[in-house]
Amino acid sequence: MDLFDYARSRTMEKESPLASRMRPETLEEVVGQKHIVGKDKLLYRAVKADKLTSVIFYGPPGTGKTTLARVIANTTSADFRQINATSAGKKDMEEAVAAAKTNLGAYGRKTILFIDEIHRFNKGQQDYLLPYVEDGTVILIGATTENPFFEVNGALISRSIILELQPLSREDVETLIDRALTDRVKGLGTYNAVIDAQARSFIADVAGGDARNALNAVELAVLTTPKSPDGKIHITLDVASECIQKRVVRYDKQGDNHYDVISAFIKSMRGSDPDAAVYYLAKMLYAGEDVRFIARRIMILASEDIGNADPMAMVVASAAAAEVERVGMPESQIILAQAVTYMACAPKSNAAVNAIFAAMESVRQVKTTVPPHLQDAHYGGHEKLGHGIGYKYAHDYPGHYVEQQYLPSEILGETFYRPGDLGYERQIQDYLKKIHASQKET
Repeated sequence: MDLFDYARSRTMEKESPLASRMRPETLEEVVGQKHIVGKDKLLYRAVKADKLTSVIFYGPPGTGKTTLARVIANTTSADFRQINATSAGKKDMEEAVAAAKTNLGAYGRKTILFIDEIHRFNKGQQDYLLPYVEDGTVILIGATTENPFFEVNGALISRSIILELQPLSREDVETLIDRALTDRVKGLGTYNAVIDAQARSFIADVAGGDARNALNAVELAVLTTPKSPDGKIHITLDVASECIQKRVVRYDKQGDNHYDVISAFIKSMRGSDPDAAVYYLAKMLYAGEDVRFIARRIMILASEDIGNADPMAMVVASAAAAEVERVGMPESQIILAQAVTYMACAPKSNAAVNAIFAAMESVRQVKTTVPPHLQDAHYGGHEKLGHGIGYKYAHDYPGHYVEQQYLPSEILGETFYRPGDLGYERQIQDYLKKIHASQKET
């Protein structure tokens, strides 16, 4: 490093954003993620023993992926190299691998290669790393906001430990806010700023578990708020609301959170909670989710979770899907809200689901033949072979029902469809009991 590089680094330390300056330097300084960095956890033990293996940090923005990588850099005796997949190419990786080979061969020193946004590398770039990760030339630390099982090559996944970082709790974010306001070296301690309890709680809540969002808001509040007559900068609730603005909805249509929200949406309708269901609908619509995708999920639920307990659910779902195609937003939100609340309030049954799964399993396990009297007698002289002989036409009998064998002999007596006792399925259940009773009488 020459004099100019040193001067630049010193300037960046002072002028870089608060969130960057406040990054912890040791594992003990890390706030949150105790399921990963707790003293009894694998990562903590591995870092302290300097025995780290390749690892991929996966989680939402602002949860500490890069922070943990830098903490490891400060702790390990290995050489630490960092590249960002959004701007790096194969040449950057070749240079890192070449340096790692030199470190290992000449000095017996390991190299940790930290790749931020690793999901941005294409398959070929990821494949290039494989042999060097496998033979230990480099210890890979990858960081990604995307589900690595979808975005990172399976071969790299199999050679790495996947550690999922969670959004920070409100208490964790409040701890970081207080630390930033009191730290006189890296933080804002020299500004003599104080924050109201309501303002602290508001920022921590609106940040949504993202430490970076919270610290950016605090820094903006301190730097733009004049001192009061008492010589202090007071961060009030009004100041906090101006600095953090609107709540950011965490919803990436291509990311893992997309599946979390749609899962909660489906489970809320299935669980007969119209308030939760319409909330998750609103969250998806607010984030710009495709209304056709939402409509398709409603149609699936209408059959899978409501079924014959309310056959109209499928009609409502199908109509809603057709209407949103024709109408578009913003009116489609009303149509979808009607469909969603209908589904949530409808009686529930998964009897049809259980029936088809049980029948599929039976088909898989047992080889059967169609009873002769049910076989088609209208082609190829099959009537001479006995096909269709003895079939009883149900409409010729009282109640449009007549007892005869329909299931193959190999599984005779099996029951696949067991209607529930809610909604219309109660009537189906009563009807089936009635005809079964008539069988016993005859």
